[in-house]
Amino acid sequence: MTMSSIRVAIVDDKRLLREALVNNIANYKEIEVVLQAGDGMDFLNDLAGLRAEDRPQVVLMDIEMPVMNGIEAVMIAKDRYPDMHFLMLTVFDDDDKLFDAIKAGADGYLLKDEKVSNIVKAIAEIVHEGGVPMSPRIARKALGLLRNKPETVEPASPAADNEYALSAREMEILNRIVDGLNYQEIGERLFISPHTVRKHIANIYEKLHVSNKASAIKVATQKKWFN
Repeated sequence: MTMSSIRVAIVDDKRLLREALVNNIANYKEIEVVLQAGDGMDFLNDLAGLRAEDRPQVVLMDIEMPVMNGIEAVMIAKDRYPDMHFLMLTVFDDDDKLFDAIKAGADGYLLKDEKVSNIVKAIAEIVHEGGVPMSPRIARKALGLLRNKPETVEPASPAADNEYALSAREMEILNRIVDGLNYQEIGERLFISPHTVRKHIANIYEKLHVSNKASAIKVATQKKWFN
């Protein structure tokens, strides 16, 4: 059985860069570009005109754009289309933009100098594995931000502050999520199948009252469960 193509949108105000990416992605049969836009507002307007089955599953989103930037567009679109995934594709790696993108609901963060093959791999990872792909330099920054963000509350141990009733295994898996591992990698570390990891993560989301990895990481960070 042939797996259907992943529908993708590309939002970037640099037309030449956008078209070059479209042409490069065209070499990968598992990806289909269904929408292009030059800024966040155009993207939202074009999205509203599509039927649900024609909407992109993953959006490659630039950050700095006229009219409406990528972070604002992600925040609005994530509220309207919660099942849609957003992969920031940008030249910026500064702390503020990275953290703002995560808070807005971004599912991954890649730099534009990534190879196209890595971008395609990241798209598939988001859709098929629930991963949070990041360029290595970005991943190091994100981990540092999440672990060092100052809090006004006193730190507490997982045992003392686990009002969400996470099991020991769930806490272990959540720790791996904070470390940036995907389903496959977590399964290999803990000697369980990716399917079992997926079930545990679904339970974690339900107990934490969140719907994505970024939000789960935010709860774990605020509670200072993993230092």
